[in-house]
Amino acid sequence: MADLDGQLIRAARHGDVEAISTLVADSHPTVRRFARTLCATPQDAEDAAQEALIILYRKIGMLRATGALTSWMFRIVRNECLRRARAVLRDLPIEPEPAPSAEDEALRQLEAQAVAAAIARLPADQRSVLVLRDIQGYSGPMVAKALGLTVPAMKSRLHRARTTVRESLGAPR
Repeated sequence: MADLDGQLIRAARHGDVEAISTLVADSHPTVRRFARTLCATPQDAEDAAQEALIILYRKIGMLRATGALTSWMFRIVRNECLRRARAVLRDLPIEPEPAPSAEDEALRQLEAQAVAAAIARLPADQRSVLVLRDIQGYSGPMVAKALGLTVPAMKSRLHRARTTVRESLGAPR
């Protein structure tokens, strides 16, 4: 299978329109699924996936290694989702907050470092659930689907992750 994919990518890189079309069609479900995990809205996800496929179609000849296609596509989707998020943030009217005192800022940085360290120490399966759900703000069903879990399994991992972080920070139950 990998050899067939490599042949298809090589043919596409050399301008074979049928090979390019096949690559785009085969990549679409994976690219769309990945975009849904990163973008803020379903519409942004669909637009980012389409943009990635357009770039694939236009620039497949620039791809150096046949094994790099997936990571290249994911990088395009990630960049497109980030670009869309930045555009939304630029358009939001933000009122300036009063500047925190040096003491408040130092405490905030220490707390952020402690939380980041606690999250980094989590097992990978718990960390991914916690980051997607609590940091990136995706819904439980979206997180479960993105990670290939049932919703109850996702909730169980999330609970264990939150408990572990809380305990490592010394917070009361």
